[in-house]
Order: sequence, then C-alpha cells, then structure tokens
Amino acid sequence: MIVTQGGDPASLAAKSATATIPIVFHTTSDPVAIGLITSLARPGGNLTGVSQMQDELMPKLLELLLELVPQAKGIGLLVNPDELYTERIIRDMQEAVHAKRVDLRVLKARTEREIDAAFATLVQMQADGLVLNSIGWRAQIAALALRHAVPAIAPYRDFSGVGGLISYGVSLTGIYHLKGIYTGKILKGAKPADLPVQQPTKFELVINMKTATALGLAVPQALLARADEVIE
Repeated sequence: MIVTQGGDPASLAAKSATATIPIVFHTTSDPVAIGLITSLARPGGNLTGVSQMQDELMPKLLELLLELVPQAKGIGLLVNPDELYTERIIRDMQEAVHAKRVDLRVLKARTEREIDAAFATLVQMQADGLVLNSIGWRAQIAALALRHAVPAIAPYRDFSGVGGLISYGVSLTGIYHLKGIYTGKILKGAKPADLPVQQPTKFELVINMKTATALGLAVPQALLARADEVIE
C-alpha cells in the first residue's frame, strides 16, 4: 500500500500512478472537489484518508487575528497561486472580510523574492494584519512580519514556533495518527472504498507572547485562556 505525505500533490500523484494499490492520503483541499474520491462517506476506488479542512479554517484565522487587532481596517492574505484550492480560499476570505467590514488585499507568492515583494506591498498599503495560507518560508515570513510590525497568523503550529505571532490549525500529529489507524485496517483486509474519509477533531491554537510584546499587542485574556500553548 501507499501512504502519502505532502498533501495534495503527493496524493494526486499517487492516484495517477495506480488504481489498484491501496492509498491512504491527507489533503489540505476538499478531496472530492479535486477529484481524489467520489464522496467523503464512501470514497470509492483505492483511496481513503484524512481531509485537513484547511480551506474551511481560513475565515477562523481572520476571526482570531481580529481579536488581537480589533481596530484593523485592512488585512493582507498571502497565498501560493499554484495551490489547487487558492481561488476558493480567496472567495471565502472575501466573504468573511465583507461581514467584518474589513478590506482585503490578496498577495501571491511562490518564491522568497516574491514574499519580499509581497511585504513591500503590505507596507505600502499600511496593512493592519496578515493571514497566511499554505506557503513555505514560514521563518522568513515571521521575521518580515516582525520587522515591519505586521501581526500575522498562519494555519501551521510551526509558524509560532519560529517567531510568528499566532497559529491555528489541525494537529499534524493527530492527522498522522488517523492515517496510521487506517493503514492498519487496510493491512488487515479492509478496503479503502469502504472507509470514510476522516476529518480532524483536534485543532491547536498557539500564541507567541515574545512576538506579541515586540509588536506592542495586548493579547486578550480570553484568547490566552483558549490557547493550547503560549510561547513565553
């Protein structure tokens, strides 16, 4: 059998490679929308796994960021335009900011140089905050956000660990635990087509107080109380 790592590209590559070998995947996109499976309840074919629900989490990231900077009027959204689900995330975020009466500026970056250019644009627009989607170079982004005094949030725990202000997303440990359970079931004879795609139940909120202090932000006590980890 095949157990994929690396999200959508690896999962789609595995699906293209074989229609018979069982595959256990995890995906950041809607696995039905990108053509991995026919339905969450009955995947069909030779694939099953875990959907990280990252698309659905993006408006929540905006909500958390606005708890930290409630006076925000303009927010940047940094995305990788090559990701399969980017356009959907942009649409969802545009709806979310409209409800919050906040302006949104979409910034696209694939490389370190493009990230530098995106931050130059953020500074020009005097952005009050930044929401990151699935994008690499998180240490670089955390450093740039601190240098330019832009509060930023990302859906990956390691963003806060490398100096980012705040992160909220699924537990990757939990994701791999679910994949391990399904791997064991398939090795014992279960068919992927009969195993519903799982959705995560554990989400982690991490706040870096060092960064908050450097940015001059007062973190609400209610937000601190909900945090899974506070980096001092």
